Amino acid sequence: MSVTAPGGFVAAGGPGGIKSADALDVAVVATADGAAVPAAGVFTSNLATAAPVQVSQAHLAATGGRAAGVILTSGNANAATGAPGREAAERLCAGVAHGIGAQSPDEILVCQTGLIGVPFPIDTVEPRLAGIVASRASSADAACRAARAIMTTDTAPKEVTVSGVGFTVGGMTKGAAMLAPDILHQALVEAVDASFNAITVDGCTSTNDTVLVLASGTAASPRPGALVEVLTAACRSLAEQMVADAEGSTKVAHIRVRGADSDATAQRAARKVADSMLVQCSLNGCDPYWGRIVSELGSAGTPFDPDKVSVAYGGTVVCAAGMAVAHDEAVVSAHMAGCHIEIDCDLGLGSGEAVVLGTDLGHGYIDENRTTS
Repeated sequence: MSVTAPGGFVAAGGPGGIKSADALDVAVVATADGAAVPAAGVFTSNLATAAPVQVSQAHLAATGGRAAGVILTSGNANAATGAPGREAAERLCAGVAHGIGAQSPDEILVCQTGLIGVPFPIDTVEPRLAGIVASRASSADAACRAARAIMTTDTAPKEVTVSGVGFTVGGMTKGAAMLAPDILHQALVEAVDASFNAITVDGCTSTNDTVLVLASGTAASPRPGALVEVLTAACRSLAEQMVADAEGSTKVAHIRVRGADSDATAQRAARKVADSMLVQCSLNGCDPYWGRIVSELGSAGTPFDPDKVSVAYGGTVVCAAGMAVAHDEAVVSAHMAGCHIEIDCDLGLGSGEAVVLGTDLGHGYIDENRTTS
């Protein structure tokens, strides 16, 4: 049931007129009674922040971290749209607040995704908003419609439900490119660092990246650490679904760097490998060209010794002490032909370790992005 799996939440998805042919493009997730509950958000590090990011950050600050609902739209990012874009986002929040009976538009958060630099068609969407909000329900179908309504180039909706002892986390996400994104807030920060911040498709950071969490208060208080554990599991599942559905990709690459002088430098090195177009092309061609990986590790700006590095594909070591070693090429070829590629790099310098999920670079990515998309 995704976002409606935890008690106290309802969802809806409907056509707001942003996309053509009455496609689903507006989603609402709200508390069942319209009351504000504890909420937290983690937002893009891109300084070209979109209007919905600016508005959501302002609303969380105004309410002291409380929200009664979230409106999400797809097909138009409402980014690089200036004051009119912020006004449009505020009007969306006001419409949802009125529809669910919230005390103030400040209690509504907003997420938008799609094309950058295109004025948001608020005069088209606003009249349709009341009907979409009125259709909200706690059913699995309502949750699925909401998840479908936020899709852009995604090929399938992305949902998750993870249960802890006495409480449940439900979530949905979208994304297929430009993926480089108090106690509740701290839990979300930790979960995002271990999930959404550990994936990459093209090394680009979106103007709209937003991760939000609301706590209805209908479940028992989790034991210390349990919320972080379950929230992280949910975020990891959603992050992995995003990478698996990346534009034009045919493979998911699990790039693990160990033996670094710290976890932080291990992640920097792993991300350098994952973001390398040369490495991505090798993955697409099923070519275990480990030299490209060593080159990226050496240029990551982190401590590196060429005489200590080793590289393995699917557990088969192909490079040790910085040099090629004899190995079973058939085993490596079989691993490279799969959809999930495991690349293990050991820098031999310390105990730091990190994993970054990436993809190959397929023809479909270029086809999707060679024009406005």
